[in-house]
Amino acid sequence: MTLAPERTADLYPTRGTTEVVTPRQDPVVWSAPGTAGPFQRSELSDFERDGFFAIPDLITDAEVAKYRTELDRLVTDPAVRADERSIVEPKSQEIRSVFEVHKISEVFADLVRDPRVVGRARQILGSDVYVHQSRINVKPGFGASGFYWHSDFETWHAEDGLPNMRTVSVSIALTENFDTNGGLMIMPGSHRTFLGCAGETPKDNYKKSLQMQDAGTPSDEALTRMADAHGIRLFTGRAGSATWFDCNCMHGSGDNITPYARSNVFIVFNSVENAAVEPFAAPVPRPDFIGARDFTPVR
Repeated sequence: MTLAPERTADLYPTRGTTEVVTPRQDPVVWSAPGTAGPFQRSELSDFERDGFFAIPDLITDAEVAKYRTELDRLVTDPAVRADERSIVEPKSQEIRSVFEVHKISEVFADLVRDPRVVGRARQILGSDVYVHQSRINVKPGFGASGFYWHSDFETWHAEDGLPNMRTVSVSIALTENFDTNGGLMIMPGSHRTFLGCAGETPKDNYKKSLQMQDAGTPSDEALTRMADAHGIRLFTGRAGSATWFDCNCMHGSGDNITPYARSNVFIVFNSVENAAVEPFAAPVPRPDFIGARDFTPVR
């Protein structure tokens, strides 16, 4: 395990007395033009412009069935439920997320190492990568709560100590994403501006924020300005589809009040050249299972 270095210069101030808007200081695509990998050059251009790229069929139907079976096994395992890495819904007390799933499950560890997955992360970030965070999200029907609007990087910078925007996420659908069952929404182009949120980070904020986000959420006025400037894209698609998105995209998802579950596996890759330092706006780092401090590259 590699120890985190000391805190570096803060390029993206946040969690102060007021909201602060900072233009992006980092590239979106870090690899040199023409770098070989699963993405086509035009697809990387789209990712750079919008901050995301959707792939209709990243994994096969047979693979979806395998991962669904493993997801069902994990969320019904009493030992997994009792683990601190499992987060439950406040109302229903059903499992909402299971973190560090690539360490809990060899099935999901294989997915992380899949060239279709890690190869795209390396291509975007221009280096070897490690897993900053992994989880399965379970969004059953009839009332599973959503995730309020936020930039992941705001939290990862403030509470985990990621210095630069050199981090990318992939959400792989294990159930069909309809336009009604609480799908992912992103504001295209929002990744080019960092919105530093107002308010101090409470002690052990992660215990509350993983159930209901509070600290690190933008104001209604800021969200309205961003939505007016960028619009909102809702992602739908069959099981096996995937959405890659930049760490600074403003995104969220609504509650799922339909009968149809929406479950996915979510993997965050960070460049080994962007290893976490001390948090920029929190008293202590979040636990390792939420923000990794092991920077071993995925092989």
